[in-house]
Parts: sequence; C-alpha cells; structure tokens
Amino acid sequence: MKKAFVYGMSVEGVNFTDRVAETKRLKANFENGVNSIIISPRRMGKTSLVKRVMSQITDPDIKVAYMDIYDCRSEYDFYNRFASTILKATAGHVDNILSSVKQFLERVSPKISLGNDIDTEISLSLGITPDNYSPEEILNLPEKIAEKKNIMLVVCIDEFQQIGEFNDSLSVQKRMRGIWQHHQNVSYCMFGSKKHLMSTIFQSKKMPFYQFGDMIILDKISVADWTSFIVDRFGNAGKTITSRQAEWICMAVDCYSSYVQQLAWNVVIASDEEVADDDIRTGINDLLNQNRALFEKQVESLTAYQMNFLKAVCNGIEDDFGSARISTQYNLGTKSNISRLKETLLDKELIDIEHGKIRIADPVFSLWFKRDMMG
Repeated sequence: MKKAFVYGMSVEGVNFTDRVAETKRLKANFENGVNSIIISPRRMGKTSLVKRVMSQITDPDIKVAYMDIYDCRSEYDFYNRFASTILKATAGHVDNILSSVKQFLERVSPKISLGNDIDTEISLSLGITPDNYSPEEILNLPEKIAEKKNIMLVVCIDEFQQIGEFNDSLSVQKRMRGIWQHHQNVSYCMFGSKKHLMSTIFQSKKMPFYQFGDMIILDKISVADWTSFIVDRFGNAGKTITSRQAEWICMAVDCYSSYVQQLAWNVVIASDEEVADDDIRTGINDLLNQNRALFEKQVESLTAYQMNFLKAVCNGIEDDFGSARISTQYNLGTKSNISRLKETLLDKELIDIEHGKIRIADPVFSLWFKRDMMG
C-alpha cells in the first residue's frame, strides 16, 4: 500500500494540499525578483511550499538555489554553505562546478565528492575563511554569477533565524542587508521554523531586515480543504472515512499541516476498511506517544514557575496572569516574575501570543501536557 499521508519531510505531488493563493504569490515573487519572507508556526508546511514553487519554475533563465542553515553555527559556516549552494545551483552540470569555482572563487582549494547513488547530493567543500575572502565578497557572489551568466537567481534560505545565533549577529545582519538590497539580478526567500525569532528579525523596526521584502504569513489550511483531502486520500488507500471523522482529525491538531498528515496516517494504520471513532482515538494517543520523547526533553529543564505558567495556559488562561486570583491559584510569583516567565517561554517556542492572547504554540504538545503533566 502506498503511503497515503506524508509527514516529517517536505511534501510533494498528491500529498501537497491547498496553498493555491500562497503558491501563486510566491511563484510571482520568484519570477519577478521580489524578496520573500515566510513566517508561521512550525509544522505549517513552509519548506513544502517553497519546494513546490521551485518545481514550478520552468524558465531556463531563472535558477533557484535552496539551502538549509540549521546547523550553521558561525558567520563563516554560513558563507561556506551559501557559496557552495550558489555555485552548485548555477553550474548547470556537475562537470561545470569546479570550473565555476575557479572562475568566481579562485583563492580557495575546493573539494568535491559524489555519492554512490545518482540522486545523492553533491558535496562541495570550499574552505572559505577570513584569510581568503571577506564577507562582502561572498555576499556579492550570487549577483556576480547572475550578472556574468545573464540569469535571474532566487536564493532560498531555510531556518534563517539561525543567523540570530551568530556572534555579533546584528553586525552580520547589517552586512547582509546592506549588500543584498542592491542586487538587481538576485532575490531572496527567507523562512524558518521559529516564528518568534523570525518575527524579531523581520518585523521589528530596529532590525536591519525590517521591510526587506514581501511578508507572507502562512496561516492554517482550512478545515474544509483538509477534510476533502483526507477523505480522498483514505479512498485512494481503499478505506472509508466520514467527513465528520476527517474533520475530527483536523480539529484535534488545530489544522497544523504536518500533524494532520501524521495523525491521518496513524488512523490509516489503526483502521480496517471503514474507520471507527475508536481508530481516531487510538491515532491521537499514538501521536502523543510518538512525540513524547521530544516533549519530555522540552520540559525537563523548566522551573516550577514555568511549569505552572504552562498549566495555566493549558487550562484556558489567556491573559491577566498578574491578577491576584490567577497568580495565587497557579503560584506564578510576582508580576515581574510573570513577565520573565512569558519571555522565557516565548524564547523556547512553548507559547505564542496572538492578538494579545497567550496560547500553547504546539497543539499536540498541549494535548500531551494535559495528559502526562496534568493528569
């Protein structure tokens, strides 16, 4: 049986659902050289959206480079990842990569390796350091290549919030913005899984990347769209699920894309030809157990005050945490302590604030916390 639902990786083909408006908008940005910033909670399908648009670019004069910088720990880690990705995306063929390096980065000694599998990613090591290239030279590399090859280049940077972890991050961001804003043949698409950090980088007037491009706030896919998708995919798997049950799956995980697919797959595994309500309950319980180790790690270092704050939010408290009734009931401490609790839990991506109301950032974490931490 072919897998009816996909999660834990970028989603393509028939497993990609909706996002029609966002796809159209991002594709237009790619084709017209408009910078794009995508912000949303994690598990909303940002990477899947970007890769879907990448697959729809058919103009041979538009090249798209994609990089994930999650494991970049320093400014020059980024420059090495950035330069190698740009060179590979614009070389056209593996045989041209070394000649491109020689043409555009003559002061490095590159190492290239190929896996045994034809689909294996080409590994290019450049050894860029402050001794052989300045930040400005590397940041201008995509414009230099695009201009020389007479192409338009789109540079997609996943987990961009990692930039905020670099030493002297503000200076790094100022350098990037100061150079990239002048590029005429290159546009940038930045996105990442930590909404709070991404919002700080791109939505704060004090930050260098403020108003750098088209801000796309990726919202949840509607219950109606998810419901029809789920019913259809169950049908393709030879199983029957009612619209009510499909809606239940969506609502249980607050329409978070990756979780919808994971829970739906759990239900496929648990059910016979016709889905029973108990199969959905089993699927939800399995979902909590599948994520339990991750959630336990997220809370293991929390203080008693922080745990108490999460308990309050899980019980439906959204604001007014400083009131005598709430602070006493949940033992939150002083008002200044409550302020610190909010900031810390925001930084840890455990809570989120929407329209002045505080909520648990991850709906499945909320379900698990209520079951395992609150009894």
